Amino acid sequence: MSSSNTDMITWGMMMKKVPSIVKGLPRIVKGLKISNVSDPTQACGLGWTFEQAAQRNPRGPALLYENVRFTYDEVNQWANRISHYLISQGIKKGDVIGVFIENRPELLVTVLAAAKIGAICAMINTSQANKVLIHSFNLVKPKAVIVGEELTAIYNEVRPDIDIDDDQTYFVADTDTTKDPGTAPEGFLNLSTESASSPTHNPDTTNQIYFNDPCFYIYTSGTTGLPKAGIFKHGRWMKSYGGFGIVSLKMGPKDVMYSTLPLYHATGLCVCWGSAIAGASGFAIRRKFSASNFWKDTRKFNATTIGYVGELCRYLMDQPEKSDDANNPVVKMVGNGLRPGVWMPFKRRFNVGHVCELYAASDGNIGFTNIFNFDNTVGFSPIPWSLVQYDKEKDEPVRSADGFMVKAPKGGQGLLLAKIDDKSPLDGYTDPEKTKKVIFEDVFEKGDRYFNTGDMLRDIGFGHVQFVDRLGDTYRWKGENVSTTEVENIMTRHPQISEAVAYGVEIPNTNGRAGMASITPSVPVDAVDFKDLLTFAKSQMPIYAVPLFLRVKEQMETTGTFKYQKTKLKDEAFDPSKTSGEAVYAWLPGSDAFTPVTDEVLANINEGQYRY
Repeated sequence: MSSSNTDMITWGMMMKKVPSIVKGLPRIVKGLKISNVSDPTQACGLGWTFEQAAQRNPRGPALLYENVRFTYDEVNQWANRISHYLISQGIKKGDVIGVFIENRPELLVTVLAAAKIGAICAMINTSQANKVLIHSFNLVKPKAVIVGEELTAIYNEVRPDIDIDDDQTYFVADTDTTKDPGTAPEGFLNLSTESASSPTHNPDTTNQIYFNDPCFYIYTSGTTGLPKAGIFKHGRWMKSYGGFGIVSLKMGPKDVMYSTLPLYHATGLCVCWGSAIAGASGFAIRRKFSASNFWKDTRKFNATTIGYVGELCRYLMDQPEKSDDANNPVVKMVGNGLRPGVWMPFKRRFNVGHVCELYAASDGNIGFTNIFNFDNTVGFSPIPWSLVQYDKEKDEPVRSADGFMVKAPKGGQGLLLAKIDDKSPLDGYTDPEKTKKVIFEDVFEKGDRYFNTGDMLRDIGFGHVQFVDRLGDTYRWKGENVSTTEVENIMTRHPQISEAVAYGVEIPNTNGRAGMASITPSVPVDAVDFKDLLTFAKSQMPIYAVPLFLRVKEQMETTGTFKYQKTKLKDEAFDPSKTSGEAVYAWLPGSDAFTPVTDEVLANINEGQYRY
């Protein structure tokens, strides 16, 4: 299941980049300097950078949403009113504020206001409810909560289980609150009304926030358990701001970043918004992603840059082709998870010149970015890192006789580890025990410490890497390790398949886990040639990696950050009684096509009638 070395970066490829590297050197040096704030007395962070942008481009567009536009001056003064009001209500540096608002300007202005104080915004996933929502709030013990009108009913259902006083429970109407503050329901204070008469000047607190102060709590998606709250400090904000906005994307006042990504997640909130602020550029947002309106919006907002995750790009590719697909203002895109099979077709169809693919995690200490615009790479990282050999059977890194880990060979793949030191600290989680579990010690020498990313990457030369797989997304069948990412990439190359999610399932009386894939066809189900699909899979991957089961889904279930909900798929496996009426197919031993799984077929499989 290893990829070929056709994506290796050569000396010739690097030499072609030399002129642009030389030309951009001052910008790169500036960006790296800004990204690596280390003076404990130097003010920095979200509030500080926004105030700098407001000075540089006061009348330029800062936030664009639907049919409203707000300049940097307007947004800054709006946030200042909220900051001064919250300070008057006893909110101070280090206090936690739960923020539960969907993508709209009020969310960003509220977050900016809190950041100017030094309060920590707990960015609550807006798709959460019930026990998970209670967990996310109580995990960080907020002093106050700010709830959007669109989510008040969901919040009220869990309110008795969250320990926040009514006089610190704020409401934000689902309107343009600069014109219509709305009416708060009983038990809420109307933040817009209460802060309306507060001062508009920058609060003094903005200049008392430093690189080691927490800015956000950003939650893991919770696809395999309850979410964890990762600590995102103002120093890391500076890395996103300088590394992406200045070094990678070269944002400026005439640029507009368009993002439909959820703003409770670091890619949308920190990478996309941070890049826009770095250039004093516009930031255009939408409440929720819409494939049919995406390119219309880029033209409407005159967006030069877009934020993405890989599945978002696939949804856009699945839209019917139009004659004006390439007629859009976008020249750059920043995000993660763009698969090799989509990368070049996407660039060609939509005429996008630079894919700034990145690799990072909100709970980690390392980031890679594709500064030099090579294809099919997450780029390189200035933070010390290593790829080490990994024993998938033992589920642990390989250590040699001296007890230290073994580095993967040049051009090979391995588990990515990031060095933890003063220049690349690990902020970790709010729960110290959770943080300890992601740290390896005595890796290459006594006393060293590395962050375990849990990801397999491939070294493709000149400090550049490719993403290979999550370790948890690998299963073992017939004594072989199967990469779900590679199976998915291959399955979606078939002309009748638009989307595929691969995972391992258990068959009674067999060892390991057999391959299964949920697929979304690009044609009507009755038009899918399941015999040709099997022939194609067998021709493209080793026999042990070919999925033995298929589940046909009209639409994949994902988290708000477009991560697949594999846990549920694994649990339901190939039992048609559990798949909500969705058809399940099996490649039975001795057959040459995927055939429907009936009750009789399922019983025969479970009773061991087939020899796998």
